[in-house]
Amino acid sequence: MNAPVAPPAVAEAVIDPRSYAEWTPALDLFDRLRAEGPVTRIESPTGEHEPFWLVTSYDEVMRISKDNATFLNAPRATVFTNKQGEAFARQVTKSQGEESPNLVSSLVVLDAPKHPKLRRLTQEWFMPKNLRSIEESIRELAARTVDRLVAAATGPDGQPAVVDFVPLVAAPYPLHVVMQILGVPEEDEPRMLFLTQQMFGGQDEELNKSGLAAMTPDQILQIVTGAVADFEAYFEGMAAQRRANPTGDVATILANATVDGEPISARDRAGYYIIVAAAGHDTTSASTAGAMLALARDPEQFARAKADRSLIPGIVEEAIRWTTPVQHFMRTAACDVEVGGVQIKAGDWLMINYVAANHDPAQFPDPRRFDASRPANRHAAFGAGAHQCLGLHLARLEMRLLFEALLDRIDSIELAGEPRRAKSTFVGGLKTLPLRITAH
Repeated sequence: MNAPVAPPAVAEAVIDPRSYAEWTPALDLFDRLRAEGPVTRIESPTGEHEPFWLVTSYDEVMRISKDNATFLNAPRATVFTNKQGEAFARQVTKSQGEESPNLVSSLVVLDAPKHPKLRRLTQEWFMPKNLRSIEESIRELAARTVDRLVAAATGPDGQPAVVDFVPLVAAPYPLHVVMQILGVPEEDEPRMLFLTQQMFGGQDEELNKSGLAAMTPDQILQIVTGAVADFEAYFEGMAAQRRANPTGDVATILANATVDGEPISARDRAGYYIIVAAAGHDTTSASTAGAMLALARDPEQFARAKADRSLIPGIVEEAIRWTTPVQHFMRTAACDVEVGGVQIKAGDWLMINYVAANHDPAQFPDPRRFDASRPANRHAAFGAGAHQCLGLHLARLEMRLLFEALLDRIDSIELAGEPRRAKSTFVGGLKTLPLRITAH
């Protein structure tokens, strides 16, 4: 069967990062498209982007995620970009000796046989058994973070003051955890946050911190490339330190890593550091803020969780589904294949849209409702198969410990203004969450 081709206005909405800041209309759009069929042809009205297939059903998104032989990461850009962005990435990486449509050579852009070899380097480190060794330090950090929130939430007159949960808690808490894991000293954390915002906040002028809204696409690409270079230089210096003075952190593993008997390349090592730093921060930050928003809107669910801490893992899992921080990845068909009854040609580009998949009513009854007791919550937010998120156990641990600390101290939460989402096609979530909190 032939897939429907989206009208230009619909195609523009799928492509435009501003669409994802308006959450309800975005979900409405995906519902309409999914109802017409699980696969829709998206053709850029301006011609600035290559055409692609948008996949919106849970079943097909999960099928593609698990079939890494048929649906490849590396041949085309793994994150949606325009033609100019992909050409620029190829130009830069070619000058570095290894042409690629992706500026950063990280786990998310690689295919077998290279991907599993690199993934194995740190896979055991991120498993629950090893994470127990750092659980107490994360618990202490969570308690200090909540102390800071409680202090800010109480005005000079002793009455609740309005606080913005995102910059006060949701952003710095996971950043500090992942920087500890990478061995980055606390005084360098602002620099790391700035670089990640330049790399991944480029579509939202309030998040990229560089005045990118007034820049041309080429200037934006230059900024992002500079951020990548700064990251690489920083972590190469750290790798040299860890080779001289090894510790038990991830930085030490990567500094001394070998594959097939040879040290991994500086580009692969930098890509590894960058993906751990960026993915370990922005995604957990978004899910944490999403959970807090849901609880602020639902005092009864907050009260149940405060009375019964066994509900916290359900809050964490539902927040990750409901928020869906990583909103998509792109795949390239390795051969002619059928997806959702639609014929896909070898070389075609596909967007597996996790937002649409995680709000598919065929998989999640009443998907827009936040339900901490949702049964069999097998969401798509962590991906699936060989590319399933490496840090999923760490994200769950961080969020569980933070919400244990929050529920210990906070008596009530309520919205104190309208929350706002980031303008981004890739990593999304709240950028502001004004709350009024009572605590003890």
